Amino acid sequence: MSGQDFFHQGDRVAVLTAQPLDRLLDYRAPEGGCFRGAYVEVPLGPRKVLGVIWGAGSGNFDSAKLRSVIRVLDVAPMRDEMRQFLSKAGDYTLTPMSLMLRLATRAPGLSDPPSMRKVLRLGEREPDRMTPARSKVLAVMDEFSSMAFTPKELADMAGVTPSVIKGLVGQGALREEETPRDQPYPVLDPLRPGKTLTADQATAAAALAAGVESGSYGTTLLKGVTGSGKTEVYLEAVASCLRKGRQALVLLPEIALTAEFLKRVEQRFGATPAEWHSGATMTERRRVWRMLGQGNAQLVIGARSALFLPFRDLGLIIVDEEHDSAYKQEEGVLYNARDMAVLRAAMCSAQVVLASATPSLETWSNAEAGKYKRVNLTARFGTAVLPVMKAVDMRGEDLAPATWISPTLKQAMALRMERGEQSLLFLNRRGFAPVTICRACGAQVACDNCDARMVEHRFMKRLMCHQCGETKPVPEVCPSCQVEGKMAPVGPGIERLGEEAAALFPEARIAVLSSDLFGSARALKARIEEIAAGEADIILGTQLVAKGHNFPLLTLVGVIDADLGLQGSDLRAGERTFQLMRQVAGRAGRAERPGEALLQTFQPEHPVIRAILTGDEEEFWRAEAAQRREAGVPPFGRMAGIILSGSDLAQVFDLGNALARNDGPLRQVGAQLFGPAPAPIARVRGRHRVRLLVKAAKGVALQDALSRWVQPFRMKGDLRLSIDIDPQNFF
Repeated sequence: MSGQDFFHQGDRVAVLTAQPLDRLLDYRAPEGGCFRGAYVEVPLGPRKVLGVIWGAGSGNFDSAKLRSVIRVLDVAPMRDEMRQFLSKAGDYTLTPMSLMLRLATRAPGLSDPPSMRKVLRLGEREPDRMTPARSKVLAVMDEFSSMAFTPKELADMAGVTPSVIKGLVGQGALREEETPRDQPYPVLDPLRPGKTLTADQATAAAALAAGVESGSYGTTLLKGVTGSGKTEVYLEAVASCLRKGRQALVLLPEIALTAEFLKRVEQRFGATPAEWHSGATMTERRRVWRMLGQGNAQLVIGARSALFLPFRDLGLIIVDEEHDSAYKQEEGVLYNARDMAVLRAAMCSAQVVLASATPSLETWSNAEAGKYKRVNLTARFGTAVLPVMKAVDMRGEDLAPATWISPTLKQAMALRMERGEQSLLFLNRRGFAPVTICRACGAQVACDNCDARMVEHRFMKRLMCHQCGETKPVPEVCPSCQVEGKMAPVGPGIERLGEEAAALFPEARIAVLSSDLFGSARALKARIEEIAAGEADIILGTQLVAKGHNFPLLTLVGVIDADLGLQGSDLRAGERTFQLMRQVAGRAGRAERPGEALLQTFQPEHPVIRAILTGDEEEFWRAEAAQRREAGVPPFGRMAGIILSGSDLAQVFDLGNALARNDGPLRQVGAQLFGPAPAPIARVRGRHRVRLLVKAAKGVALQDALSRWVQPFRMKGDLRLSIDIDPQNFF
């Protein structure tokens, strides 16, 4: 540690806090001194807040009035590479450093001193009487056998009252033990033999391992067709990383994928890794944060925010399904985890593996340009083959009104029923019907707080706004014209499709997989396991089913509306439709039985539909890239979205017009400004939304121009302005 890193008692130090002050605060170093990167507790007004020693103080504040740091926390200090990462990420996304620090300290109780706690584990005895509530508790303990729970956490996880937990402790079915609040994670064994790889997989694994062995930064696109065994390949890269004594991070786009993935990790390395996602308990999140900083956790499986954890020596980041839109944070700090993974790896000389069957155009073009390496897996693992893909031209199908399963698709489903195989119907619309309309006056039921139509959810017997979550009963009387008995659902949602499938196949066991139908990730995981075991004949699913699930008996995928994603002006509409259709189709035929995918479409000649059917992915990417290059849009140009919001529409538009009139800093760098215009969803939670869009050439220093542009404007009242660099959505 250099002399510049340590500050003696009374020295002036600069502290970054997570408070919305947008500047460093000066304090005096405490008794015993402190060092750069130390987590500290400091006084701020009457409160005590968490902060990090960022460096020497500025000297601008009267030294006689300086207050002292209260104490240095007993946690591993923030490393220089982490401070650089937060600074660069903040500069890129135009996010205040206070918010960046908040991202990096999202674990409860960091300022608490080390202590003991009572936790529960499975006991030796069976309870004298088994009740449904007790069964739930024991099922949770069985499922998470490697984890210990506090009584409250266990009650919450099982959905029971504390008295149920007390009763099981009293009977010896659960035992209490004292344990340190934060313990090291079990050691993973990278020398444990993995699954036998095919020649294709072994070549790919060797290429990834070589990158890890180099100890330097590099990014590789691992492109493999669905079912090619990408997971087994990149787990070998994880093994190489662990053998070098470095830490690894695997990012997954959905919590629902975590449970199955953890099993595969445990099989490969003999123990379960750390988990970081919204489904993890607060106790577990604090443990992950502390143990990573101490080097007592080797591998984390996590959601996008795991990128901001305090790794001691991060050597490898895997971004699985790197194309997935879930990696874009759309609230608070607006960032793309795929891009931030590359930035973080560059800061700590780590390798990044971007894994996907259908990579994003940004990643594909970086690989084409030689910025990223590329490793291909071209065949499915074992005896499985890629599904045959066909279009069902809906213009020639004889379909009854208010039905959506074509005769061609119905016939194919009947054949699977006879064979004892599974069919999957895919429709990317939650709920029963997207619109409820009055047949007397034509009015559509809208949300009271948002500029959005309410979606009927028949399972809940309510209408729901998918923007703000507001619900209300399905009206018997039209709110507009007061006529009774004329309210009718229009269009299909996944629940309505389920009713149609049940009417066509009354003897079938039907399972609906939609995120809003499951109260917890555990319930969803249990249902997925039941389906994989064959406890359903027909599966109906939204986008959730496209991601990583393996159903061995599934041989038919029917896409109800392949044209749905092609509507609208989103520049990524074609790319997203291509990715989603290929991913969904890839669920079929993953075992010995061959699969088939039928895409119902009114536009079989559309270039995207043709590309999906032919499977010529490289040709699709080349054509998509040519169009984007010609238009000068990402990844061959730069974009930023400016979202203005407030309760007073006139004020919001006044701000937008003022920004548009004073766009000198943008014109100086040759950027174009579009807007202001109402956002496609112009009101959310009672707040009006107006958008502006900035477009610039690839090499332009856009962030600097944007900062200079908005800096003179002050937000009055409840007006808010946020800037989205590289926007993924335009709603």
